[in-house]
Amino acid sequence: MKKYIILLLNLLLLAACGSQQQKSQPMTLTVSIEPLRYFTEIIAGDKFQVISMVPEGSNPETYDPTPQQLVTLNKSCAFLRIGYIGFEQAWAEKLQSNAPEVKFFDMSEGIELIREDEVHHGNHSHSGGVEPHVWNSTQNAYIIAENIFHTLCKLDSANISYYKENLAKLESEIERTDREIRAYLQNTTCAFLIYHPALSYFARDYGLEQISIEEGGKEPSPAHLQALIRRCKERHVRVVFVQKEFDSRNAEIIAREAGVKIVSINPLSYKWSEEMIAVAKALSE
Repeated sequence: MKKYIILLLNLLLLAACGSQQQKSQPMTLTVSIEPLRYFTEIIAGDKFQVISMVPEGSNPETYDPTPQQLVTLNKSCAFLRIGYIGFEQAWAEKLQSNAPEVKFFDMSEGIELIREDEVHHGNHSHSGGVEPHVWNSTQNAYIIAENIFHTLCKLDSANISYYKENLAKLESEIERTDREIRAYLQNTTCAFLIYHPALSYFARDYGLEQISIEEGGKEPSPAHLQALIRRCKERHVRVVFVQKEFDSRNAEIIAREAGVKIVSINPLSYKWSEEMIAVAKALSE
């Protein structure tokens, strides 16, 4: 009888430990892109597991989520998105119908958006003519961080002070990033060339001119290429930025004819701070 009691106690202890382990598992958050995962992980700390839907190296304008990602989203407590990226717009209704219990939050709320009459990228148009790359800006990063903080507080009100402390850490990192960028750009008031206009908000922050190689979101015509070469010379452009998601052949032609250097960047990098500083450094050289 004593043996049975000991066995029963052991089983109860194991069950209690298993239950405790299950309770200690962090909740899952899905975010749309890697820079958003970077911001969210800093504030969320160990309270949430943060998963990015668009993997680094993929084009978020045309990305299609995998079946496994849809399953993961359905198990998440919330989906944090920028709100204006191509795949977010194209998949908005499908994602919400696939995960009706999941809460959706837009992290660009409160940002002063750069609008155009119509911004085209390939076969996709940005909603309302909005330039979607809001995260490539230290000033916008503060707003995104605040939005993430308020979202986490809604999802987990028991840990508000914890998220507030982590928000302060992220804000310090953003401030440090901005300080380093300004140090690199203090003697730089220049224009730069880029294939896909992903640095519009960066340019606005620091008084720079962004010149896009894309012509209405399409490959530039020979006439447009020649006009870009002339403009590069007139504006004393020293750098043309290329991204691996896009064909760099036209950028190489312009760089050769205008005598400017090619620099590869990744505006969708998880290493947001490093990437922002690398852009500034390239412009200063």
